[in-house]
Amino acid sequence: MSKVYTVLETLKDQLLLDDFVNTVTQGSIDDIDLVKQTMFPLAHIMIENATIEKNVWRFSIIISCMDRVEINNTPTTDIFRGNDNEVDVLNTQLAVVNRLNEVLVRGANRASYTIDGNPVATPFTMRFENYLAGWDFTFDLLIPNDMSKC
Repeated sequence: MSKVYTVLETLKDQLLLDDFVNTVTQGSIDDIDLVKQTMFPLAHIMIENATIEKNVWRFSIIISCMDRVEINNTPTTDIFRGNDNEVDVLNTQLAVVNRLNEVLVRGANRASYTIDGNPVATPFTMRFENYLAGWDFTFDLLIPNDMSKC
C-alpha cells in the first residue's frame, strides 16, 4: 500500500504544472524552507489526517500556496494598494488554488482522486519572517481503498 506516496506525488505533479509554482514541499508547517534560496512561489502540502471509510480513504489536506511580497521603496499616494505587490501575490496564488481544485473536482488527475465537500481557501499575509502572503487551501481528498480483506 502506497497511498501517502501516491497522494503526495499526485498533488506535487499537478502543482508543478502551474506557472505560478516553482517549488513544492511537504511536511509540517515547520518544514517550510524560509531561507532566501527557496525558489518562490512555493506550495507546501500537509496531510492532517487520513480516515478509513467503507471503500475509500479520506485524506484531510492543507496546501499553502505562497510567494514573497516585494516592497517598493518609492513613496506612494495610493493608500488602497500601498507600495507592495501583496494583492498581486494573493491574486496569483488564489488562481493556483482554483486550478488545482478544478482538476481534483473533475477527476482529471492521473489517479482519479476527487475532492469531497466544499474546500476552503483562507488568505494569509505577513506570514513568517520574510513576508510571505498566499492562501491555505483546506480540503478532503477521497481515494479508493483497494486493500483486500485477505
